[in-house]
This record gives sequence, structure tokens and C-alpha cells, in this order.
Amino acid sequence: MSQAATTAGAAPAASVATSEQYNYAIIKRFAIAAVLWGVFGMAAGVWIASQLAFPFLNFDIAQITFGRFRPVHTTAVIFGFGGNALFATSYYVVQRTCQTRLWSDSMASFTFYGWNLALILGVITYMMGITQGREYAEFNWQIDIIILVVWVAYFMVFLMTLLRRNQPHIYVANWFFMAFILATALLHVFNNIQVPVGLFHPHSYSIFSGVQDAMTQWWYGHNAVGFFLTAAFLGMMYYFVPKQAGRPIYSYKLSIIHFWALVFLYMWVGAHHLHWTALPDWVSTLAATFSILLLLPSWGGMINGIMTLSGAWDKLRTDPIMLFLITALAFYGMSTFEGPMMSLKSVNALSHYTDWTVGHVHSGALGWVAMITFGSLYHLMPRLWNVNLYSLKLVYVHFFLATIGIVLYITAMWVAGIGQGLMLRAFDQYGNLAYTFTESVVFLHKPYVVRAIGGGFFLAGMLIMAFNIAMTVRSGIKAEAREAQAASTEARTA
Repeated sequence: MSQAATTAGAAPAASVATSEQYNYAIIKRFAIAAVLWGVFGMAAGVWIASQLAFPFLNFDIAQITFGRFRPVHTTAVIFGFGGNALFATSYYVVQRTCQTRLWSDSMASFTFYGWNLALILGVITYMMGITQGREYAEFNWQIDIIILVVWVAYFMVFLMTLLRRNQPHIYVANWFFMAFILATALLHVFNNIQVPVGLFHPHSYSIFSGVQDAMTQWWYGHNAVGFFLTAAFLGMMYYFVPKQAGRPIYSYKLSIIHFWALVFLYMWVGAHHLHWTALPDWVSTLAATFSILLLLPSWGGMINGIMTLSGAWDKLRTDPIMLFLITALAFYGMSTFEGPMMSLKSVNALSHYTDWTVGHVHSGALGWVAMITFGSLYHLMPRLWNVNLYSLKLVYVHFFLATIGIVLYITAMWVAGIGQGLMLRAFDQYGNLAYTFTESVVFLHKPYVVRAIGGGFFLAGMLIMAFNIAMTVRSGIKAEAREAQAASTEARTA
């Protein structure tokens, strides 16, 4: 085991509860699944990014072409990596802050197997060409029903655990987790109201049509970002940043304001994805207005998280886990500034349908969601197995690989997107388009190569994390086996 592991980030034995007090077994399963899905999903992302730069990588195999493999990537990363991490951390946080065991161990186990079964079925059906064709909601209708049942079980476990708490106060992280669970359920149901072709037929048709269908899709799409990828991970932030820093949250009042403002404002902004379409102008204007207002709670939450380090800034020199958490907050602030800016109609006229949007999404997905998850898992894993993290040096390596990868990725996409927008809006002296669409595609080649390289750096960091976690878990399993053997020997000699 690395010598460095005995310093920052190590879990003292006394901090770990017994398995009788808390259900750590289910958290271990979800945490390991998150790492495995992260490796798979990010590898799929690097593969499809490479296909865009070098199309021969399709190899004329339908199942791995960009159109089929892209939803495999998004599903594996968002719902596999992110979703499993959220199950793990929410189950951990609600037990620790409420000082009570999960309401139902069997129902919690059902959420693990049901959730991951749905994801595996989704990956298989996508590669077969079976999809609803709805962004972040490509699952066919039978899998949607499985997800709904799992989500109801998740809601019951979380809610009933809160109700049986041994603390009078509900810590703010649980507010964010509960909002995420309720909002995701609402979004999932209404976005997936479908008319099946047949009972055993995988295909279906949306009950909405035309502009209403587009508006429903992006009401879901942006709020999946708002509640699944933002509010939920803010619940993660409000627990793990103070815990890793060893400091109370900077302002508890600000965290409550942050919660209510975010929950109220986010639901209105999805239509900013539909500027310059057949959507009524007043709807897109309303969405842009609320998008600008979102700056206030978003930056309030970012400042609250970063200022939690007041009096403990020296930890950034000695604790790589803290580096992940604070860098995540910095990217949260950046992406929540960029999003409202891109919702302005004048800016959107340039950015719409370009790779700038892809860069923005990944600055949030990689910089905020992935980095806060990495930091939280590095904090969590040693405490689950009651051992020191295998190597803090590898955590540093992971941090720098991930950061370099993010910068390369989003810079390449900014160049690609702004270049696309300018080329497709340029006119010659006769009023004709100055560039053909083919010329704009040729321009994209170099940024796409850089994007794939950036993704490769990020994937390399993920692989290092998987190795570090695997060695930590291995050490924990050996320690548990030794303790069990010692207990058995003591029982026989008693």
C-alpha cells in the first residue's frame, strides 16, 4: 500500500459504522457498478469521438456506428456511471445524516438489480437499432416501465428512511436528493407517454406531436440536466465537500435559498433549446429569461461550496480528493454561466446546431458531474471497506489527466462550434453563402481529433481510478477475511 495513503483522505477505523447499524452492502454494489459503467461509458465516448474524426473506425458494422453507439455512451455515462453513483451516495448520505438504517434492505437491493438490468437491456437494444429517438430517453417503452417500477422503490426507500430518522433536522443534501427523485419521476412519466405498436413490439409512438412533442422532449431533456445531473450532484456536493474539508458548510441559509431558487427556476428553461424553431416566440423568451435568472442560485451554490474551505485552503496542497471537489465546483460555476449566455437569442443564433453546445454539455458533464463524483467516490470507498485508499499518488495522476482531458475537449468544441457558426452564417458579396456545408465539415476534422485526444486523457484517468479502487477493495476484502477468521478462532477457543 502507498505510504501517501496514510495522510490526507484516509479513513480512520472509528469513523466506520458496523454493518448492523447501516446498510453498507448495497452502497458497495452501487459504487463498484458506477466505476465499471464509467470505464465502459467513457470508452464508448472515446470510440465515437474517434469515429467522427476518422470515419473508417465504423468498420461497416451497423451495431457500432455513431448513430447506434452514441446513445450507448450517453446512457452508460449518465445513468450507468452517474446514476449508480447517485444511488450509492444518496443511500450513504441519508443513513449517515439521519443516523438510521435504510428502511428496506430487500427493496434497496431490488433498486440495484432493476436499475442495472434496465441499463444493460438499453445498451443491447440501442445496438440493435431499437430506440424511441428521444434525447437521454432512448429506452423503448418496456424498459421505461422497468425504470418506473425501480424509481418508485427508490422513492419509497429514501422517503421512509427520512421518516424514521433519529435526527429532528433534515440535512440539506437530502433535500436535493429528494427533489431529484421526485422531479426525475415526473419527467420520466410525461416524456415517455407512448402508444405501443403492440404488446410485445419494441416500438411505440409518442402521444404528443409536432411542436408539442419537441417542447415535451426538451422540457424533459434540460430538466434531466437540471435535476438528474445538477440537483442530485449538488446533494453529493453538500455532504462530501464539508466532510472532506473537515469544515461546516459556509452558509446553511444560503444552501436553503439555493435549493428553493434552483427547484423553482429550472423547470421553466427547457425551451431555450428550441430558439429559432416553430415554437411560439413567447415560450422561448420565457425560457431565456428564467435561464438568466438561474445564474443567481447556481453561483450562490458554487460560492457556498468553495467558501466552505475558508480556513482550510491548505488542504488543496495536500489532499488530491479536495482538488477534485473544488475543481468540480469551478466547472459548475463556469458551465452555469455559459448555459444562460447561450440561451440568449443573439448568442444562440450563432451556437444553435453547432458543436459549441456539445462543448458546453461536456464542460458540465466532465468538469462538474464526473469530477464531483470522482472526489465523492474517493472519499467514500475507504470508509465503506474500513481501509486506507490504495494510493493517493494515483489520485493526483487521475486528477491531472482528467483536467487536461477536459480542457482539450471543451476548447476543441468551442473552436469547432464557433467556427461552424461563423462559416454557416458568412455571405459573399453577392449574398450567397460563402462556405458550403462540406467545407464546414472539413474544418471540423482537426478539432475532432483534439476532442478524441482529450477524451483519451479523461478515459486514462478513469482507468487509473478503477485500478486504485480495485486495489482498495481488494485490501478491504482481505481485511474483512482476516477479521472473520480471527473472530472464528476466538469463538472456537472461548
